[in-house]
Amino acid sequence: MVTNETNRRESDRADAVPVDCLVIGSGVIGLACARSLARRGREVLIIDKAATIGAETSSRNSQVIHSGIYYPKNSFKARFCVQGRKRLYDYCHEWNIPVNQCGKLIVATSEEQFHSTIQPLHKQAQQNGVEDTRILFSDEVKEMEPLVSSFGALYSPSTGVVNAHAFMTSMLTDAESNGAMLALRSTVLDARREQNKCLSLYAEGTWITARHVVNASGLWSDRIARLIHQRLATCSTIDNTKSQWQPPRQYLCKGTYFRLQDDNPPPFRHLIYPVPDQRGGLGIHATIDMAGQVKFGPDVEWLDANDDPDAIDYNPDPSRADAFYEAIRSYFPILSDNSLQIDYTGVRPKLTYPSIECGANALLFRDFHFATEKHHGLLGLMHLFGMESPGLTSSMAIAEYVCDELLKNG
Repeated sequence: MVTNETNRRESDRADAVPVDCLVIGSGVIGLACARSLARRGREVLIIDKAATIGAETSSRNSQVIHSGIYYPKNSFKARFCVQGRKRLYDYCHEWNIPVNQCGKLIVATSEEQFHSTIQPLHKQAQQNGVEDTRILFSDEVKEMEPLVSSFGALYSPSTGVVNAHAFMTSMLTDAESNGAMLALRSTVLDARREQNKCLSLYAEGTWITARHVVNASGLWSDRIARLIHQRLATCSTIDNTKSQWQPPRQYLCKGTYFRLQDDNPPPFRHLIYPVPDQRGGLGIHATIDMAGQVKFGPDVEWLDANDDPDAIDYNPDPSRADAFYEAIRSYFPILSDNSLQIDYTGVRPKLTYPSIECGANALLFRDFHFATEKHHGLLGLMHLFGMESPGLTSSMAIAEYVCDELLKNG
């Protein structure tokens, strides 16, 4: 059935806007990619369905600069976290972006955790090129953080916090100063492959034809990839071929944050982390933002496997406080009743789901996933999936990798 909307889209194709590079998504990774492309002299257009940049995962996280401890050697997460951390600190100092390299303690709350987790994490850090970590015994932890209770810890002095919004705004400014353009409230609704093999995407009444496309749309990456390849599969304008590739599925993991009331002065000088949560996170940790506010979170709340990002309820649930008090008191036992105030929630895209792969209590490691021509057969198109932590830290290294891969054929 041919609808009026279909006819309108067909007529709009004659007025398609040509660009060299199209970046879908204005989160921290999309902006980093756009900046890198623009600085290489490419014409860049950034589009996003939201009304502001970094409206979802990029603005709803702990704003931590990770050192690169947790990830298997030679994984994308390990490589890009270590490379990206160095780039990020240098960039923040160059652009006067608020940043604080305060260091982090990953604390063991039992002797078993100290031997089974802290020592292997130290070894993993060394393998990943994070050479400044140190194992601390309980008395050394007490000297650094008198209010923290532990059986020992792993100290990471290169961990810090950054003002993520200022970082994103700066990258957008840098990209725009090199010619990039931004179009917000622009939802991708359709896709076609042109006779010159460029990809055309339809967003908010306009066809955009691009030689190079980066799908860095975060929570939406798998859905946009599915839309593009399903639409191309219905077309036979290029050698009568159809795309059979299917994108990996992303799952939504929600995390809630509480802030500490009456925290002047803050009870900690470093970020305080428990050992990683095998259900999908790094545990309910304590961070100190650039304003000196102590925050705890995120916890792990898996949304339904079929939930759509549009259906996410970002309103925080105060009833989750009981679990927070229990978790935090394992390393901060003097936390008093009624001292936590609900703050905000965030959602990260995961490439695994507990009940599907490995039971409810543990998750297999899933790396960043980059889908290029060798996966889906389309030259000039790159999809980014599972861009969760350490995505903020890794963003500038990811951007260089994306640009190198995307532009290696011209």
